[in-house]
Amino acid sequence: MATTLPPSPGPHAGQTPATRRRWGRIARNVAAGIVAVVAALWLVLFVTKGRFLRGPFENVVGTLTHRTVTVGGDFQLYFAPLRIKFVAEKLAIANPGWATRPYLFTADRIDTRIAPLSLLFGKRRLYWLDLTNGAVDLEWNRAHDRNSWTFGEGKGGKPLDLPRIDRATVTGTQVRYLDPRLRLRADVKLDTIQSSDARIGQAVGLSGGGQLRDTPFTVVARLLSPDATVARGKNELVMRARAAGNTLDVAGTLPSIAAFEDVPLAVQARGRNLATLLDIIGVAIPTTRTYRLRAQLVQSGPEYRFTHLRGTFGDSDVRGRLTIANNERLHLDSQLTTRQLDIVDAAPFIGYNPDIVAEKGAVAAAAATGAAPARILPDAALPIATMQRFDADLKWHIDHVRSKRLPISDIDLVLDLDRGRLALSPLTMAMARGNLATDTVFDTRQRPSAVSYDIRLAPTPLGRLLAGYGVAESGTTGTVRGRIELKGRGDTIHDSLSTSNGRIAFVIPTGTLWTRNIQLAEIDLGTFVQKMFEDELKEPVQMNCGLVAFTVRNGVAATDPILIDTKKNVILGNGGFSFRSEALDLAFRADSKKFSLFSGQSPVGVKGYFASPSLDVISPQLVARAGAGLGLALVATPVAALLAFVDPGDAKAAQCGPILAGKTAAAQRDANGKPRKDVGAGKVEGQKRKKFLGIF
Repeated sequence: MATTLPPSPGPHAGQTPATRRRWGRIARNVAAGIVAVVAALWLVLFVTKGRFLRGPFENVVGTLTHRTVTVGGDFQLYFAPLRIKFVAEKLAIANPGWATRPYLFTADRIDTRIAPLSLLFGKRRLYWLDLTNGAVDLEWNRAHDRNSWTFGEGKGGKPLDLPRIDRATVTGTQVRYLDPRLRLRADVKLDTIQSSDARIGQAVGLSGGGQLRDTPFTVVARLLSPDATVARGKNELVMRARAAGNTLDVAGTLPSIAAFEDVPLAVQARGRNLATLLDIIGVAIPTTRTYRLRAQLVQSGPEYRFTHLRGTFGDSDVRGRLTIANNERLHLDSQLTTRQLDIVDAAPFIGYNPDIVAEKGAVAAAAATGAAPARILPDAALPIATMQRFDADLKWHIDHVRSKRLPISDIDLVLDLDRGRLALSPLTMAMARGNLATDTVFDTRQRPSAVSYDIRLAPTPLGRLLAGYGVAESGTTGTVRGRIELKGRGDTIHDSLSTSNGRIAFVIPTGTLWTRNIQLAEIDLGTFVQKMFEDELKEPVQMNCGLVAFTVRNGVAATDPILIDTKKNVILGNGGFSFRSEALDLAFRADSKKFSLFSGQSPVGVKGYFASPSLDVISPQLVARAGAGLGLALVATPVAALLAFVDPGDAKAAQCGPILAGKTAAAQRDANGKPRKDVGAGKVEGQKRKKFLGIF
């Protein structure tokens, strides 16, 4: 049998109507009391303008913000009638103790109306703001984990958040910004702002300057949509900064007047030298000619990403991307592509000023780096201190190099800079239908810098390689391959080569060359002149094999060996050159394998310097033979005079195996397998030649 429970008593169960009326009166009296107290407080505040709250205001706000807050003049805080009116003269809000300036904000006078509920819910709103002679000091700490405008004792670096302002009059306001990580200091002054009904009606500007690292700059900016700014809408910003002869333009749409992070900005830069622009942030690159660049910039935390980068420097183009990360160490990461690089714009990569190269040539450009007169090796020191302050990774592809003499294309460069160790490895290029690969390291962590060069030339057609130097491809089928391995010490290219040790070797396999080249070295004057007048200088001559090699010791290169074997001749070379003085002292001799009439058989000398070599064709030996011939002509018959120029044709052919292997002179053999004693053995012979090469 089910049991039925009695209903629960209601809230007023057991209460009589009189009791309920009594509780109702109590509630109404309490409400009326609260309203009366609020009204009394409102009346007191309205009558007194809340001036007596200055002390509590300073204490309460100071406690909440963990800052010292002071009001040195008039103070008002009351409802007028439903809006909070706040007036303060000589208001000052202190900065945290780590800041370099004492105050975050000061103003001669601030008069504003505040929406009360906005202090509790949603976005803070000011119905109007009158600000006179305000000064705002915004600053990051050195660790970049706290800023002066984020209140509280703990760490924090919130973005600057400004309230919505419906009407404003702002005069004489200055803003200072300091970022130790970027080594940036900016001081700007705002133009006078006047707005009504959330409409300013004209652009708001600022102007001023500052210093980035060690470089001063000026800046002018305009907010083109200030009416949207006060409503926290879109803000069209344009800014122009100038520093070290460079002009930087920035434009974009900001979500708020102080929000730059993760906002795409259009950036354009132009100037006479891009190196001076990047030097501002402590990055060293080679000198450039006049440049113009544009890109999209997005700043995200410590990273500044430049994408869709494109522009020109000198007569060359460039496009790609660049990321600058400012963490514990500044780091650059970039990937670039160039369609056409002018050879003059490539001059800075070996230390030349491109403007000087374009106007006066390489010798003048070398002299500008401190090189001695008539030298071409640059003597410009590497920026050691700067290279050790930042790191970089670069991948750069160049489609074509514009050059009158050297056919170069398809360059791929990988650059790695790690705490002062610069590696260009690999650097590859196509040259005259051949390939050149290099690995070069400048280790500035060792003092002086430890430098290594490893340059490898794949088989390359001689005709196309030398086409810019007067050699036509027609009739020339010979190729050349080689390698240069040198190691030295020094902070300039000249110094590193002047102390280098290693080997230089170029191998020439079988092929054909112009007759002119062989006969000129042989000084077979009769044949040379005859063929010159008959326009037959392009008759091909068969080359069996050849080797042009040098051993380098302490910056001085000596032939080891120079030996070229052709169908009719054997060409030998002796002497050397010096990276120290850039002096040349080489002698070439061509011995015929057969009887040859009108052959002087005297060496052809190459003298002078790298910058101004000279060919010494009329040598003392040839003059002596000419004198002997003249004497015989006087005492005998003209036929007898020809005997002085008869070549018996006793040249010894060479074995091509050691030549094609690029071996030293000690390994070279003649056609009978006997060691050759007529080739340079990696030593510069003769005291006179040693002095000429600058060894002593």
